[in-house]
Amino acid sequence: MVMDVSVVIPAYNESLRIVGTLDALADFFEESGQSWELIVVDDGSSDDTPEKVGNWQRSREEEGRKSIVNLIKVPHQGKGAAVAEGIKAAQGRWILMTDADLSTPITEWPKLFEALKNGAVLVTGSRQAPGARVEKYQPLPRQMLGVLFGWMARVLFPVGVYDSQCGFKAFEAKAAKKLFNDLRAEGYCFDVEILLRARAWGFCVTEIPVRWRNDPDSRVRLWKDWPQVLRELRLIRRELKEGFREKARGGQKR
Repeated sequence: MVMDVSVVIPAYNESLRIVGTLDALADFFEESGQSWELIVVDDGSSDDTPEKVGNWQRSREEEGRKSIVNLIKVPHQGKGAAVAEGIKAAQGRWILMTDADLSTPITEWPKLFEALKNGAVLVTGSRQAPGARVEKYQPLPRQMLGVLFGWMARVLFPVGVYDSQCGFKAFEAKAAKKLFNDLRAEGYCFDVEILLRARAWGFCVTEIPVRWRNDPDSRVRLWKDWPQVLRELRLIRRELKEGFREKARGGQKR
């Protein structure tokens, strides 16, 4: 069934907040006038995240409230791999990817949707573009690591945006399925790969300033995952040098 919006939520050990996140998303889209579905991709959680999602679905059905939830369980591979599975399953004309902590509130969706309606194929929320509003900053060590990563991404790769890593991105569905096909960076760096593919294939990319608030319980542990980050950046660099061979398998200008 084709619908307006598919919301993809990668989840790894999100038991404590997934119910609140689903409530916020469902309440928002019930009032939006758009048809919608929620896709929770459980990235091999060791807690009861999948059970919480199932219980939430049953509870809403018992209340007679609309709830379209697709729970996908995959082995733990990383955020990029989880998002790719969600994109593959999405049935909406438009796809919103949002982190489970809703650091960017769902009320920012209309800004991204407007850009999609105006012809953008990939719209990335931004904490750094002029007009963005950071309501609660990360601790200084995490800020510095994030700045270092952003600098590396801009120096090594022509991503074309201020903030490649914001976990609030929207896509035209057909383009998203091409962009995420055969993804090499399965972890933290997948955003860089997707932005580079979009640029190489001539897709229209727009960066929109958004509200953002740090969640102290974020699952991102950049200092711990730094070896994987460097490994993924090398893979992306190799892909860039090879001229993005995926272009010949379906990437095309739009």
